[in-house]
Amino acid sequence: MTTLFDPIKAGDLALANRLVMAPLTRNRSPNAVPTDMSVTYYKQRATAGLLITEATAITQQGQGYADVPGLYAPEQLAGWKKVTDAVHAADGKIVVQLWHVGRISHDSLQPGGDKPVAPSAIRAKSKTYLIDAEGNGSFTETSEPRALEKSELPGIVEDYAQAARAAVEEAGFDGVEIHAANGYLIDQFLRSGSNHRTDEYGGSIENRARFLLEVVDAIASKIGAGRTGIRLSPVTPANDASDPDPQPLFDYVAYKLASYGLAYVHVIEGATGGPRDYSQGDKPFDYAAFKAAYRDAGGTGAWLVNNGYDRKLAEEVVAEGRADLVAFGKPFIANPDLVRRFKEDAELNTPDNTTFYGGGAKGYIDYPALV
Repeated sequence: MTTLFDPIKAGDLALANRLVMAPLTRNRSPNAVPTDMSVTYYKQRATAGLLITEATAITQQGQGYADVPGLYAPEQLAGWKKVTDAVHAADGKIVVQLWHVGRISHDSLQPGGDKPVAPSAIRAKSKTYLIDAEGNGSFTETSEPRALEKSELPGIVEDYAQAARAAVEEAGFDGVEIHAANGYLIDQFLRSGSNHRTDEYGGSIENRARFLLEVVDAIASKIGAGRTGIRLSPVTPANDASDPDPQPLFDYVAYKLASYGLAYVHVIEGATGGPRDYSQGDKPFDYAAFKAAYRDAGGTGAWLVNNGYDRKLAEEVVAEGRADLVAFGKPFIANPDLVRRFKEDAELNTPDNTTFYGGGAKGYIDYPALV
């Protein structure tokens, strides 16, 4: 029987176990540069089979929150190289999550104070996180976006590809995860609630999925599909994401992704940080059918599930073959040695949610490990 602690090959990634640290925004990278605290934070958690970094902007235009890291400047890449070197020294594996937030941003974070960009000029009913001159953080409504011109899209696709190349070749990551979830740019193109375009990037399911597939094509051509994962969230309402009929949309996406030979497909089940049974439309989303659409079309990447899993449920889905990998978020924030605690069925530390976003070492690198 397969267990959480068995090794697995996910594309080109040889993982020591099946526990994955989920991407977790922590807002502790001033000027978009990971710090020495970031080095400690990730190294502490390197016993995970795979670490997925906090979402990391591919360009300044892709930034949506204060003090989140980037991949578009030499000092950012150098900061990340310290992180990857430390993780590898601890025998860990780490990929970076590539992020363009699209409309989930604020004018003050954009180059020249420009408007954020989106598939369509529809303001999101959502908030972003800003830090004022005195260092105080607060959640603020997102700014009104402008619709991207069709002529701009190849440039953004290339931005993804160049960020992936830099991540692997310069920053030393083992691979990348494409953030196509939670109402950010790629997800905005996918969903009819945020995509009202009338060109070949809007309207039909095939058109709305076009941008995502162009990004996957470009990244796979730069670093190889076996080093590339993707994160999807079929029914999350995060950041005002909505679609009245997500099943055929995401089944189509799964079918198309199957041909790439990706390292893994990372699926958020339900509403991020909320109920696992959340659904959009008039019926529950069928995750088994979603996975079957991928496997039946020849998809070989590991199937990674996320949202609200505990040790018992994770053991069940892996043993039964419903998932190959399970990602944990808050448990990894509070338990740098989560793998050992699960192995020994030890008590878990409780996360302090007042320190999730912004701040210093408290609630970041000071959670105790087992002795």
